[in-house]
Amino acid sequence: MPDRSLPELTITTCDSIADIGREQWQAMAGTANPFLRYEFFAALEQSGCTTAATGWQPQHLVFRSGDVVVGVAPAYLKTHSMGEYVFDFAWAEAYQRHGLPYYPKLLIAIPFTPSRGPRLLLQPAARAHLRTGDMPALLDSLIADLGVQSWHLLFPDVGDQSLLHQNGELHRLGCQFHWHNNNYASFEDFLAMLTSRKRKSIRKERRQVADQGITFTRYHGRDISDQVLSAFYVFYQATYLKRGQRPYLNKAFFEQIRERLPEHLTLVMASDAGRMIAGALFMSGQDTLYGRYWGCLDEYNFLHFETCYYQGIELAIQQALARFDAGAQGEHKLVRGFEPVITHSWHGIAHPGFQEAIARFTEDEADHVMAYARDALEALPFRQV
Repeated sequence: MPDRSLPELTITTCDSIADIGREQWQAMAGTANPFLRYEFFAALEQSGCTTAATGWQPQHLVFRSGDVVVGVAPAYLKTHSMGEYVFDFAWAEAYQRHGLPYYPKLLIAIPFTPSRGPRLLLQPAARAHLRTGDMPALLDSLIADLGVQSWHLLFPDVGDQSLLHQNGELHRLGCQFHWHNNNYASFEDFLAMLTSRKRKSIRKERRQVADQGITFTRYHGRDISDQVLSAFYVFYQATYLKRGQRPYLNKAFFEQIRERLPEHLTLVMASDAGRMIAGALFMSGQDTLYGRYWGCLDEYNFLHFETCYYQGIELAIQQALARFDAGAQGEHKLVRGFEPVITHSWHGIAHPGFQEAIARFTEDEADHVMAYARDALEALPFRQV
């Protein structure tokens, strides 16, 4: 039963996380998820990665009950759809064909980070106060207030999902692949759970990397030197330049999170005869390892799988983390023990005609996503016990 003793919730926005302040933000966000830390968003803003010029104008949400701040949420005014990993390019093109603007839009999400987690950082009493449909109505009110065409809330956790259900909702599904740590003591313990053929295949891949003379070194937090970080940033840039894109993040961002969030940071660097050739950066939360950024200059057999997946699995086991989220997409993760996981997003569309059309699209898409996830389960390499 919703708590009606509190004043009704209201919602406003601010154009910098500094306007909210670290103490107030952290009181809502906690420290379990590195991507919700005040320092993470501050580094994005202060390094110039999330600005109006990059199409990521901060517009963070502030929830109040009366005059008291009871919640916050990371949000941005977007003038494009890059870096979101819930793809709505076709929606934007449909608007354009009809001579209508799709941008700006309000995005409630972690920039460049397709990871499930809390998005609506509300005090428990405020969360209990909300009835079904209250939160979508609050977000709908921002459409006119901000002069946007729509709002989009990406990758919420189960708690936030319960606040977003309403009649006629635009609820979209996706599928990722995550690795789960079943109390493994070592990588060999994990391999023991696989079929013989898959176990041999992974060992062969790892052996071929080692046979090429490649070795790996892990650096943690402030132990990451300027030289190592500079080498990693060259690799990170290459990942985007190979696709003809500019990287979303600059070197200043990585320097700032090294200084401000060192307890969450591990950098795995691959070397050949003492020369660094590739790297992957991982961030650790309370129960999850996040594999986020990677790059290399030259191609080596199975180097990507070893650096991004097998090194990550070893790191998750070593840190006794329950889950390893290695990023979006990637069916090749299935045969390496990463299981299908359904992701969610919610969307508020102002235009009634497009709202109806997109609702039909998301319903049809959801059927395909669920069928895909069921089929993916059949490809998992675990032996029957």
